[in-house]
Amino acid sequence: MSLSESGTFPVVVIGAGPVGLAAAAHLAERGQDYLVLEAGEQVAASVAQWAHVRVFSPWRFNVDAAARRLLEADGWTAPDPQWLPTGAELISDYLAPLAKLLSPRIRLGVRVTAISRLGFDRVRTNGREDAPFLIRTATGEELQASAVIDASGAYANVMGASGLPAYGETGNLIDHALPDVLGADRERYEGRHTLVVGAGHSAATTLLALAQLEDAQITWAIRAGSPGRTYGGGEADALPARGALGSRLKEHVASGRITLLTGFYVHSVHADGETLTVVSRDPSGAEQSVTADRVGSATGFRPDHSIASELRLDLDPILGSTRALAPLIDPNQHSCGTVPAHGADELAHPESGYYAVGVKSYGRAPTFLMATGYEQVRSVVAAITGDWEAARDVQLDLPETGVCSSGLAEAQERRVGLATGVSGGLLATPLPLITADGGGCCG
Repeated sequence: MSLSESGTFPVVVIGAGPVGLAAAAHLAERGQDYLVLEAGEQVAASVAQWAHVRVFSPWRFNVDAAARRLLEADGWTAPDPQWLPTGAELISDYLAPLAKLLSPRIRLGVRVTAISRLGFDRVRTNGREDAPFLIRTATGEELQASAVIDASGAYANVMGASGLPAYGETGNLIDHALPDVLGADRERYEGRHTLVVGAGHSAATTLLALAQLEDAQITWAIRAGSPGRTYGGGEADALPARGALGSRLKEHVASGRITLLTGFYVHSVHADGETLTVVSRDPSGAEQSVTADRVGSATGFRPDHSIASELRLDLDPILGSTRALAPLIDPNQHSCGTVPAHGADELAHPESGYYAVGVKSYGRAPTFLMATGYEQVRSVVAAITGDWEAARDVQLDLPETGVCSSGLAEAQERRVGLATGVSGGLLATPLPLITADGGGCCG
């Protein structure tokens, strides 16, 4: 009998974002001992970073089934299933009440720095599966676990065009992907010139918010020769909020409100007092540059597997997901809504009992949805508790199946502004991970 079957030690969940808390709910429902470790000082700390932003998918896709059962048993009333919540609403109306129920098993302000096997480095094999996981924290504390569910999220990519940091890519004039342009951060952008680097939905969200500041100058820089991928399917998009995002951005570029620079390969950043000059050097060596007061870096995300460097991981060399999962989430082949159902089998590593879930499991693929993460942890928890029949019965209901209607986005826009962001402004993807699991391309 392996240690993960014996239950001698708790299952440790790393990260108390939407997917980490969903894992805890499934563990609680199955009567499995567990402990949630969250680096932030509150649950869903990363979600709180984009509290002003609305997600693309409505509530019905954003609440985990086990979490719902626990909450409803405590008298909780679910939000309107067709409403597109902001990050703040996601926390106040769902994650905070759920965390309150699970609070005895949640520890905040605990940053995991390493995971290994007690008494085993990555090379030793005999007896490995019977050894508990050893989890070390930033304070030097060491914990033991029967299994590890790593929902610690992904981290913002560098701006450098070749995957390396651009020279000089530091400083307080460079902002993360989703600043609160029309709210708390407004003073940074009013009357100033902002350069936004990146071609994803986070970049689009920031650009559209900036466009609402009448005296703001806006430049948008992308590596591609055309912004067509960012514009997306427009009105034909299966997620109306996401489609509206691209359509409105296209209008601003066409009108000249936003200046678009294509073929922009960030190579270096030079600070000169209160301004930054960002220099592009394309593969042929040709250079162009732009000087701005602020720079928004919205160049995607990547996982950090360094805490698990002593575990035996089988990672896809391109995406950084498991090899089995990579072809199912390849952004060259799939959008958020076409990713097939997957679970414990596709998320498993040679290191038995360790699973990366949520946005971290997707590596560099921007095709993650919370609903996908919820099905992942349902399957993984079933596998950890030995219920392989349930673990392999994976099913997924995603927005692209037709449940999203244009009427939803239109109705919500009349109430709070376009269902894509800042209360009256535009939505985005859950965050440039500052550490957690809240998002990917669709919310």
